[in-house]
Order: sequence, then C-alpha cells, then structure tokens
Amino acid sequence: MPELATYQSFSVEVSDYIAHVQFSRPEALNSMNKAFWLELPRCMQDIEANTDARVIVISSTGKHFSAGMDLGVFSDPKSVPMSGDPGRMAENLRRVVLQLQDTLTSLEQVRLPVLAAVHGGCIGGALDLICAADSRYCTDDAYFTIKETELGMTADVGTLQRLPKLMPQGVVRELAYTGRKLSAGEAKSLGFVNEVYDDQEAMLEGVMTVARQIAANSPLAVTGCKEMLNYSRDHSVEDSLKYMATWQAGMFRPGDMMKTFQAKAQKQIPEYEGLFPVKDLFSE
Repeated sequence: MPELATYQSFSVEVSDYIAHVQFSRPEALNSMNKAFWLELPRCMQDIEANTDARVIVISSTGKHFSAGMDLGVFSDPKSVPMSGDPGRMAENLRRVVLQLQDTLTSLEQVRLPVLAAVHGGCIGGALDLICAADSRYCTDDAYFTIKETELGMTADVGTLQRLPKLMPQGVVRELAYTGRKLSAGEAKSLGFVNEVYDDQEAMLEGVMTVARQIAANSPLAVTGCKEMLNYSRDHSVEDSLKYMATWQAGMFRPGDMMKTFQAKAQKQIPEYEGLFPVKDLFSE
C-alpha cells in the first residue's frame, strides 16, 4: 500500500482491513478547526484510494470526543469576510456552510462503512459528524448536545437533517430547541447508539470486533448495502426497489457467493478480493 498522508487533526492507522481514524488534539478538546474541515474529506479519499481498508472506525483522545466547531473557522477574514456588500457576504457565507456540510457528507459518500466510537462530550459539530456515520457506539459517560442553539444560532451542517432519520422527531425537536444533553442511556434507548460500554477501552474492543465482522464479508456486498441504505433513506420504497434491481443487474456476480459456499463446505474463512481503489481520473 502507498504511504498514507499525515494530518494535523487526527492520526490514521490501517490494520487487518480496518482504518482507525483517531482525533489527536486533546489539548484543544478535539475541536474542529479549519485544518479539520479541510482534512477529513481528504482522509476519506486517501483511505479509499491508497489502502486495503474495508471499514473505518472513528474515535478520539483526551477527555471528550470533540467540543465541536472551533469558532476560529469563522474568524478568518479570507474565508468569511465581515465587511462589504451584504449580498456578497451572504453568498460567500452560504458557500462556506456548503463546504462544511460536504466535509461531513464525505462519511456517507465513502464506500466503506463508518463506525463512530464516542466518549465524553460529543458537542455541536461533532454530533453533526457522527450523524453521518453508519453506526454509533459510546461509553457510559458520553453525552450528545446540539450546542448551537445555546450559542444563538441554528445547527447548520447536518444534525437537523440527519438526526430525525435516526430517532423520534419529538425528541430531536426537544434537543434542538433546548440544547440539553442527551445521555448515553437515553441515546441507547432511542436507538441512536448501538451499544454503551463501561469505558473507552471496552468500547474500542467492542467496536473493533464489529469492524472485523464487517471486514470479513465481501467488500462488494457491503458497499452495496451502504449504497442501498443511503438511497432508501432519501427515496420512496418504490424508487428504492427499482434502484436495487438496477444495482443487482449491474453489480451482482456469483464469484463471491461461490467463494462463500466453498469456504463453508471446507470449514474455512472465505477470502474476497478488495474493491478497486477510488482514483482521481486525472492523477498520475
């Protein structure tokens, strides 16, 4: 595999088909600074293009998972001008917000399942981030909050759009209107997180077990599942069934099924080919 890029905001380690992305700014409570917003989509692309990973695990370091958006992102006059024509300022801010949204959407666009392992506070923009993951797990001390409301603004990079698809509308509205903390136990009871663990070590062990189970399956089958689930979330059942039929007609091949049957007959673990790496068409 080519050597992975290095990042200011997190470390990346790939082993046994699992890419572990770990936030690495605990001294700043892993706040999402300008570098973070630029680096996350590049990291997802790097993992797809340059590793054999079949699943991504996102975790963190220090006391909290992440304190959310670093307000310094909006204090750079080069990115967010604070003076000039109001119409042009508004158009520029809209583009900035769209870029921030695209950063988190990269977790959905990557072909690999993304598992979020949360400890401590998951605040503001960090909640936006994990809403874009495929599955969420947390420690008993974890909590989640739509902090933007308390700061006098409306959350704008994904929580209000994704969270209502993950838990009851009434609860989401309460969380959004009040900014209160959602505890780990309540998040589990609502189905927002898959499992709650006593501590971070136990959580990572549990999440890596899930990741290994995913990585053991056919990568083509798994990416097909993610594609279909994301599509069905945003489309009608009828449209989703039609898309499923089209996908199956184009992507299904019996090779992986035959490997599965042969391995089971021989009481062995099947070995599947990886997906072709996602490459920039114009890269060297």
